[in-house]
Amino acid sequence: MKYIGAHVSAAGGVENAVKNAVKIGANGFALFTKNQRQWFAKPLSEKNILKFKEYMAEHGFSADAILPHDSYLINLGHPETEKREKSLKSFIDEAKRVEILGLKYLNFHPGSHLRKISEEECLDLISDSVNKAIKETDSCIFVIETTAGQGSNLGYKFEHLAYIIDKIDDKERIGVCIDTAHIFAAGYDIRTKEAYEATMKEFDEIIGFKYLKGMHINDSKAKFASRVDRHHSLGKGEIGIDAFKFIIQDKRIDNIPLILETIDPDIWAEEIELLRSFDV
Repeated sequence: MKYIGAHVSAAGGVENAVKNAVKIGANGFALFTKNQRQWFAKPLSEKNILKFKEYMAEHGFSADAILPHDSYLINLGHPETEKREKSLKSFIDEAKRVEILGLKYLNFHPGSHLRKISEEECLDLISDSVNKAIKETDSCIFVIETTAGQGSNLGYKFEHLAYIIDKIDDKERIGVCIDTAHIFAAGYDIRTKEAYEATMKEFDEIIGFKYLKGMHINDSKAKFASRVDRHHSLGKGEIGIDAFKFIIQDKRIDNIPLILETIDPDIWAEEIELLRSFDV
């Protein structure tokens, strides 16, 4: 089973994310459980929680198919203690919102060293932050996203993610999300069958498919290995359409959310249908 959807709006209440996913023919989706431009938000209301769960059941969505994303403000590897602790507090709050909604995952960008500390020091801080979040929550699986490596962002090498995972005390509570545009911009080629298989072999050897909990399905406006994060619609960017056929036909990538973050929401329904057509 391939869970295919998009990062849909939850404006007006988290339950609306389910409705918006249904409108585009998705059987999986991503959402922000609060305004991602704010550090904190008022707690989810009982009405919001009940409606969300009701709509999930009504439309047959599984928690396995949903990939909530945390706020872009959060930097778990921030060199400054006060700012890192603020990030961690917000991160834990987001994880608790995920748990209240009956969901499993919280997708996050690893963090940035801001050119003030070394990569290793930053990775250690990220690992420590995730371990603290695990202790403060019950069940949420924290899903690290691969990045393009723009600016001082870490996570653009599979080794970065493996380093973090290695330092996590409870390995059942950690996972990885591959963003196709990000890995391409970071220098992992997926444009041909040979390149795709080589990249996935490297992923499996360094991280392991058992940690793959989701993917972001995006073409790239940015050139290969440019370290620039610019998404594009499927088949319209530098990656091309074949890579997405390889993903859909890869049985190692069954039963996890495959989430569009492509640039034109008006064609998400068409892109979902296109991806489904590759599943032969």
